[in-house]
Amino acid sequence: MRKLLIFFLLYSNLTFSQQSEKEVLAYQKALNESYLNQETTPLKTDELKDFKGLNFYPYNKKFVVKARLERLKKQAVFKMPTSGKHTPNYKRFGILHFTIDDVNYQLEVYQNIELIKRKGFKKHLFLPFIDETSGNETYGAGRYLDIEIPDGNEIVLDFNKAYHPYCAYTIGYSCPITPDVNFLNTAITAGVKF
Repeated sequence: MRKLLIFFLLYSNLTFSQQSEKEVLAYQKALNESYLNQETTPLKTDELKDFKGLNFYPYNKKFVVKARLERLKKQAVFKMPTSGKHTPNYKRFGILHFTIDDVNYQLEVYQNIELIKRKGFKKHLFLPFIDETSGNETYGAGRYLDIEIPDGNEIVLDFNKAYHPYCAYTIGYSCPITPDVNFLNTAITAGVKF
């Protein structure tokens, strides 16, 4: 019976890993297609003709982590600094606690006040971060993850879905600037890269 349970757990983890990788590859393909599509790309026509597609690190299951969400109460709305003139209203929603290679990390996660009023975005959370790849292999101002408020206090962070803001590729956008508190003292070699 014990051997059967161990086999089941190993098989479940392998199956989850394969599903997760398949989901990430589909996400990356869709992201590339949106950049290469004339109607959905943030790129200008002259930028698009030289654009060959986004680059990604190989899928790495080490960067799919379970995080504990510490929800914050009664947070004041603030103007998120951006690379442009537009400064949208955000509030701190919580702090995510997780480990990578047995080292503890935490990141603040935010809600865009205007965005959560739109249909389909009520549970949306915005997670900008900077890590040791920033400015070298990835955009210097950081990368983003889009996640949803979980029913409980546990959430899966898949850094394989980390993406650059539009500002990494073109001008004319107001991209949120990652707050200093969201620096990870490690290299997140997952997700989009240059």
